[in-house]
Amino acid sequence: MRLSLKPQPFLRSTRVHEVCGPAAFAFAALCAGKQAFWIREAWLADIVLPQGMEAYGAPSGILLARPASQIDALAVAEEALKDGAAPFVILEITRPLDLREGRRLQLAAKAGGTTGLCIIPEGMGSNAAETRWRATPVFDPDREDSTLMRWESIKNKSGTLGVWYVRWDPQTHHLHVVPPVGLQPGSAGLPE
Repeated sequence: MRLSLKPQPFLRSTRVHEVCGPAAFAFAALCAGKQAFWIREAWLADIVLPQGMEAYGAPSGILLARPASQIDALAVAEEALKDGAAPFVILEITRPLDLREGRRLQLAAKAGGTTGLCIIPEGMGSNAAETRWRATPVFDPDREDSTLMRWESIKNKSGTLGVWYVRWDPQTHHLHVVPPVGLQPGSAGLPE
């Protein structure tokens, strides 16, 4: 199965979602596609470089903001979601959002017709989030350039929970849903 990420078919538009886990940045970059507004607090040591996302979309379409605090980051995110100039807004969260903050982001996304994604630390999340995902890389011994990931839906207000194994194809710019490693054709127990 192949999924096109333009627009993100698995993230409900005009809503704010959450992702955690070691592959959360890859999840966000894949969802961002060609245009996104990425908000990250300035005090965080590592830096997001749009050139590093070239395989997922055009780096020139990624706009970065580095506000001083999470309060400022929330204000920037709310305005970006309301404005609707960027179809996708990514916000890195460093402390839990209260229900009021989460609800304000949801209302802003609806008003601007924009989809939001909060990258959160493991075990943290807002009750206001539409969905919450855990993204983890998966080692595939058969491929040196493996982009295999396990995406688990751990919260969904209007759908089902589940696990998907996905691989990004940089040539076609599509995400492929694949069987888990060890359950692919040619693996022990499955016919060729």
